[in-house]
Amino acid sequence: MTVARGRLVVFEGPEGAGKTTQLRHLCDWLFARQLPFTGVREPGGTALGNEIRRMLLEPGRVINARAEALLFMASRAQLIAEVVKPALERGELVLADRFFLSTYAYQVVGRGLPFDDVRAANRLATAGLVPDLTILLTLPAAVRDARVVARGGADRIESAGHWFHELVERAFKDCAAPAWQAAHPECGPIAAVNASGTEQEVLERVLTVMTGAIPDLFPVRNAAHA
Repeated sequence: MTVARGRLVVFEGPEGAGKTTQLRHLCDWLFARQLPFTGVREPGGTALGNEIRRMLLEPGRVINARAEALLFMASRAQLIAEVVKPALERGELVLADRFFLSTYAYQVVGRGLPFDDVRAANRLATAGLVPDLTILLTLPAAVRDARVVARGGADRIESAGHWFHELVERAFKDCAAPAWQAAHPECGPIAAVNASGTEQEVLERVLTVMTGAIPDLFPVRNAAHA
C-alpha cells in the first residue's frame, strides 16, 4: 500500500510572537488525539544542527553575515535529510519552528545579504522542499518586546539591536501580502494568524487555519465540526 506524503507546516514570526508556545500546545493537541506528527526546530534537531545552534545563538560570538546564513543552511540540510524527509515519507505531519521565511527576514532583509544567492543556497539545502503551509504569528511589537525582556537571557540573534529587529519585523509583514507570496513560491502558502489574546484563543485560530488548509490530516477536528 502506498503511504500518502505527509505535510510540512512551519511556524514563523519575530522574536516573542509565541511560535514555540503555540507549537507546544499544538503538539499536545495532536498527541491527545493520537494523530502522528514530528516536531522540529531551526537551527537544531540533529546532532550536527544542535552544535550549529549553540554556535549561532551563543551571546557575544562574532559571526560574519554570510557565515551565519550558511550555518543555518547546513543545519537545515541535515535536518531535512535526517528527520523531515523520512517523516514526510511516513505520511506524518511535520511541524517546524522556523524555516526559509526566517532566513529571508533575518539574513536577507536583516543582514542585507543578496536574495538570489540566499535562495540558491536554500534550494541546495532543502533539495527543493517547500512548506505546505506557513503560519505567521503576528503581535504588536510592544507586546513581543515585553515578552523577550521578561524571559531574559537574550541570545546572539535577540541581542542584534533595535534597528535589526525593526527590519526583520517589516520583512515578516511584507511576507503576509498575497503579492509577495506570489513572487516567492519557494516559501509556499503563508497564513497570518493574530497572536493576541489567551494561548488557547490563539491555538483555536491556528487549528482553524490548519484544518482549512490540510483537512485530510485533521479527521477528528473535522468530524467534531461537521
